[in-house]
Amino acid sequence: MEIGIVGKTNTGKSSFFKAATLIDVEIGNRTFVTIKPNQGVGFVTVSCPCKELGVKCNPNNSNCVNGIRFVPVKLLDVAGLVPGAHEGRGLGNKFLSDLTRADVLIYVVDISGTTDAEGQPTSGYDPSNDIKFLEEEIDLWFESVIKRNLEKIKDEKKAATVLSGLGIKERHILEALEKTGVEPSKLSRELRKLSLPIVVAANKIDVAGSDKNLDDAKNNFSDLTIIPCSAESEIALKQASKSGVIEYITGSDNFKVKGKVNEKQEKALEFVKKSVLEKYGSTGVQECLNKSVFDFLEYIVVYPVENENKLSDKKGNVLPDAHLMPKGSTVIDLAHKVHEDIGKNFIGAIDARTKKRIGADHELKNGDIISIQSR
Repeated sequence: MEIGIVGKTNTGKSSFFKAATLIDVEIGNRTFVTIKPNQGVGFVTVSCPCKELGVKCNPNNSNCVNGIRFVPVKLLDVAGLVPGAHEGRGLGNKFLSDLTRADVLIYVVDISGTTDAEGQPTSGYDPSNDIKFLEEEIDLWFESVIKRNLEKIKDEKKAATVLSGLGIKERHILEALEKTGVEPSKLSRELRKLSLPIVVAANKIDVAGSDKNLDDAKNNFSDLTIIPCSAESEIALKQASKSGVIEYITGSDNFKVKGKVNEKQEKALEFVKKSVLEKYGSTGVQECLNKSVFDFLEYIVVYPVENENKLSDKKGNVLPDAHLMPKGSTVIDLAHKVHEDIGKNFIGAIDARTKKRIGADHELKNGDIISIQSR
């Protein structure tokens, strides 16, 4: 599973990627700062069972802070988008093909309206135009592929082969064909909606005048999830936390000053607190990631253990691993995810909460703690 971070130049797209991963990517005021996609690891957050069960966990593949589990996800920072990409303008087809690697898109929009359609500095620009043109560019690209292969697509079996090259799952292809038939423009829109769900990160929300643009965008695109966001604030808070100046957990609506701050730092922290955290409840970065994975892709988090009584692995680590699994996954799916050999040699499993034996086809729930037994 991969989350694509997309947007035009100067929206703060690369800042968002840095805020989510703290990888030191290049952030610049010029077109196509990102050419080859940046790859990194971000984190989604869930309540760790350690607090609920009164145990101290020892995470291996993730992290736990004050009962909040940080579970890793792959992020892809895609090159900047320009109008006409489907015709090859800008990085054109490269941008669009990179896009289809993702399962869900976080579309970073400059909600302050201070950059035009080309990403150049301006004032009074309507950010709703940007939301519209991303959807149109993907639709038109899909449509061009459909038109070139129309005769093949009329055959459902061949359609799956042709359209899977766009990164579209077969179930989405069949569902779209059932809803719209093979009419290219209708089919392309439906395929985009099913295969590339979009979360809009309304970035630069701390800039004066952004509130009105946010309200307008929400009214114009009531079917989209639009989250107020300040990537620069998230970067500043994480860096201050890393240096020991503040105590901050990403996604929080507050922070605690615990180190000595100078006048400039105090002023900056106060601005973030008043203009972003208190006003919107968070910087929005973590909310975008969580919405993408849990609301749109409907993933759950499951904790495999070896000892169902101690909730530990063979080394005694309590709740050592947290795995993201698609909704509807079964125990045998988890066994294969942990290790292919465990899946091949699966004997049975125990639900560590109820201590009941469960079978290979038992459907997993969010927060399950499962002891897998194998030969």
